[in-house]
Parts: sequence; structure tokens; C-alpha cells
Amino acid sequence: MSYEQYLTHPIYPFVRHAADELGYDAYVVGGVVRDIIMRRHNTDIDIVTVGSGIELARHTAALISPDLHVNVYRNFGTAQFNFESSVIEFVGARRESYNRDSRKPIVEDGTLEDDQLRRDFTINAMAISLNGDHPFTLVDPFNGIQDIADKIIRTPCDPDRTFSDDPLRMMRAIRFATQLNFNIYPETFEAIQRNAERLDIISEERIMEEFNKILHCIRPSRGIKLLDESGLLERFLPEVIALKGVESINGKGHKDNYLHTLEVVDNVAMSSTNVWLVWAALLHDIAKPVTKRFDPIHGWSFHGHEVVGAKMASKIFHRLKLPVNERLKYVQKLVNLHLRPIALVEDNITDSAVRRLLFEAGDDIDDLMMLCEADITSKNSDKIKRYHKNFEIVRDKLIEIEEKDRLRNWQPPINGQDIMIAFNLTPCRTIGDIKDVVCNAILDGDIENTREAAYKCMLEAGINMGLTPIPNLPEL
Repeated sequence: MSYEQYLTHPIYPFVRHAADELGYDAYVVGGVVRDIIMRRHNTDIDIVTVGSGIELARHTAALISPDLHVNVYRNFGTAQFNFESSVIEFVGARRESYNRDSRKPIVEDGTLEDDQLRRDFTINAMAISLNGDHPFTLVDPFNGIQDIADKIIRTPCDPDRTFSDDPLRMMRAIRFATQLNFNIYPETFEAIQRNAERLDIISEERIMEEFNKILHCIRPSRGIKLLDESGLLERFLPEVIALKGVESINGKGHKDNYLHTLEVVDNVAMSSTNVWLVWAALLHDIAKPVTKRFDPIHGWSFHGHEVVGAKMASKIFHRLKLPVNERLKYVQKLVNLHLRPIALVEDNITDSAVRRLLFEAGDDIDDLMMLCEADITSKNSDKIKRYHKNFEIVRDKLIEIEEKDRLRNWQPPINGQDIMIAFNLTPCRTIGDIKDVVCNAILDGDIENTREAAYKCMLEAGINMGLTPIPNLPEL
């Protein structure tokens, strides 16, 4: 069978021409071949040649345009350039061997067969020839095309060697199984379980790169369960495993917070492509194991788990080398506030409570509401309907208050500088205390959201705290 009709990207004629002029055999390999067969879109194209990949890259680029820049990575024997919205990477066929304490391979020149043998999975080890005696034919020594048909993730050679040599491939196996909705071949999965501790030699950054791809899937829970069953999850995120289990005392039990969390993660992932919102879903109940208490009358409680959870999120992000800038603040905010919207309904919703929620959530209010609705996982359909109806009430009230008071990302009409001038203060805690009084008065609806009302409230608050305003204050 000829695959010429499927090689629609304009790069292929240029590669073929360049390879012919250099006397090389060239092949498109790896994930792009898999996706051609599966009719999936892929913008990363890998070219392998039995020769110099760098030389083929430069020659191909020169045929396209003398101004096309080629990035060369001599240490890896690779080169790449961007063309027609795709990244085109070239490498010479090679064989690899590994030392046990490193995932960096010892590389030697090799044949196409050597190159295919070094690849992670059979579905990624296929190649399509671009020139030579049999152009546009599939080279599939490990029957990857059948594994695609059978929806199987399997290694081309001994899985223990594959995963011991490069333990990141264990994460990739689970990522592909989750993305493609494939099953991991039993022998391959057992090898992951046997080699799970080898993941410890992989950097947190590389592990998180794969884990975030799992969280980007439509059903991340499938990948998280596989990570758990394989023994990989406990290597980098034991806090999630700690959520597992149901404890019962005197006939009173609580739900399995692990299964609940996975359901919330799936609910969010089906509604949003924001991986950090999925992280918030994953961590929203992360502190329940450490805040769990039993009361003979009221049963189980997890008081303060949202506050403790926000602090735990910081430790987890730092440990896993995740972004500790605005991404962490965003996740912490959602974890800290995730109980608030439903509490508004349960406490008879008031304007002041909605104002406070808008003030604290800011532009993330819509994501917070999405997380909170995803958090409704009861098997009682009537309860689900009641909660969703309550959330509609909260949403309507949020819209009403936002249109009236414009409190999203709101700042009080007076600031610390105003307070220091009014009372001749240097920076101190009292300034924050006065500002809180003014802010609370506005959010509670006790005074209008104007500078004049806020300034008057500021003076009264300072006087009540024993301060004396300076005489002849400047005009507002």
C-alpha cells in the first residue's frame, strides 16, 4: 500500500528531493505516522535519515528558501526548523544504550531498524519511506498498525529494559493510553509496576510535562488511576493517594474523597481546557485527610480543609517545580474559595456575601463557579438537581451585584497613602486595620462605594482607634 496520498504536508517533496541529491534514504517516523494512520492532526514531523540528519535539514531548508533558519543541536545530532505551521525535526538513524543512573543515552550511528528499536512504543516505531526503491511504503517491524487497530500500548522490545533505560517512558505509556483511550498491554503494565521506583531519577519538570498532558485529556481520571495502579503516582503525588478510603464509626461514614476528586477532575476537564483549573479540581479536597475529625453527634467533618489545602498546594507546586507565580496563586485562590458559592445559598444569600465573593474571586469568579458545580458528585439525582438550581440562584445574584456595584477586581476608594497623610503615620499595621474597616463597610453595604463616604469612614475609624487627624486636611 502506498501512503503518498496521506503525506499532504508540503515539507515531504522538499525532503525527498534533498535526500535524493545527498544519496540518503529518508523516512517520516514516530508520532506523525501514528497520527496519519489514526487520522489525527499533528504539527510535529520527525524525519530520520540513514546519514547526517543535520546535513539533510540544511539541504532541505536551502531548497525551500535561502533565508530559512535551521536550529542545529550537535550534541544530539539533530536539527529542526519551522515550516508551514509545523516543527520539522531531522535526525540520523541511531542506536542507543544507557547507564543505569542516567536517562541520557550513549548514541551511535545505526540503521533504520536500530532507530525503530530504540523508540518507546510500537505505535510510535513505524516509518514511511520518502524515497529509495520503495517510496511511500510503511516500515512496521513491530506490527504497530495492528496495535493501533487493537488499541494497545506495547513496547517494541523487552519492556523492563525499555523502562529501566528511560523511566519517563512509563509516564508516556500512561499518557498515550489516556489520550488515545488505549489499553496498556499486560506485560508492559507489569513492567511499569516493577520499575516504578526508577521514576525517581527523572526530573520533576519532565514528570510534570507528562502529567499535565494527562490532565489535559478529556478523562484525566483514567490516567490518574493507571498512575496509582502502576505505583507511579506515589512517587510524585502521594497526597492524592492519601485521599483514598472510607472510614466508618458507629455506622457513620464519609465518601471516598479519592473517587470524588477524580470525578470532579473529569467534570472540569470536560468543560475547560485550562490545565490549572484541573489542578484546582485535583487539589480542592487535598487537605481532607489531615483535617478529618469525628463527632459522635454530627459525624465526620473536614473543617478548614479549604484553608489548609491552599497551603498544601503551595508545598506541592514548589516540590514538583510547577510555576509558583500567578499559576499557584490562581490554584490557591480556587482551593480556598471552593466552598463559598454553595455556602451562600445554604446561609440565605445576601448582597454583602456576594460582594465579598466577587471582591475575593475577582476575574476568576467564573472559573470558581465552574469548579464548584463540578464538585457536585452525589449519586442522588434529586440532590444534584437541587444543588444545580441553587447555583443558578448564585449566578443570577452574582450578575445582579456585579452590574450594580462593579466589584470584580475592585479596590477601595481610599488607599494607604491617604491614611498616612490623614493621621501623619509612617507605614504600620494600623494603616491596614483602617483600610479593612473601610473595605468591610462598603462590602456590607453600610456606606456607599464613593471616595467621599470612604474618606469619612476612614477618619471615624482612625479616631476610634485613638488617632488624631492632622489639622487642615487637603481637599478630597
